[in-house]
Amino acid sequence: MEFVPVSAGEFDMGSPSREKRRKLWESPVHRVSIKKPFYLGRYPVTQEQWSKVMGNSLSYLRGEKYPVETVSWEEAQAFIRKLNAVENTGEKSSVYRLPTEAEWEYAARAGTTGSYFFGADETKLTEYAWFLKNSGLETHPVGLKKPNPWGLYDIYGNVGEWVQDEYHINYKGAPSDGRAWESSLSSVSIPVRIRKGGGWNGNAGCCRSAERLFAAQDRKLNSLGFRIVKEV
Repeated sequence: MEFVPVSAGEFDMGSPSREKRRKLWESPVHRVSIKKPFYLGRYPVTQEQWSKVMGNSLSYLRGEKYPVETVSWEEAQAFIRKLNAVENTGEKSSVYRLPTEAEWEYAARAGTTGSYFFGADETKLTEYAWFLKNSGLETHPVGLKKPNPWGLYDIYGNVGEWVQDEYHINYKGAPSDGRAWESSLSSVSIPVRIRKGGGWNGNAGCCRSAERLFAAQDRKLNSLGFRIVKEV
């Protein structure tokens, strides 16, 4: 796996009321401080990487460089546990995990503040993402489109990406330090988790930096995968 270093910093998370295609649950805009640097996968986890870590091939395997999809949040966690078990030896072991929602959006924005890291012109999205307009209703090998300014590929489109956080109806009370927002609600038997970045079947609005969708953590979708963090 290749990882991109992401420095600590601050940003405004969420979408302002004037942003085109925004959702109500992307507000209020709030200042978040990412306290610690981290490494984020340059690409979503691929089917080759999944097979090597989990020791099995997927029934829908399309090609080694295609992003893994049709995996639940729970299965993503199983992959991460096994990756940690395989690679963590010694006192300076790396720790792998899902990014938090704040870390994901911070990395996707790459220091920008608009709807997209390339600006507000949706016509440019085809240069950076596979989405409803150009995907042919299927995934594509990772890394074929242009990266964001920090070198992250497929951060928009291709497959959406699970993050660690549970879904909340808005950002009121959200952590301001970049931690995952997990309430451990006893009334919810199967928590609902956030997914970011859109996918091959989403419109341009689903590929905005602030876009947040959600699904039960045991749900499997053929437009949903994940990328991982390696802690510094």
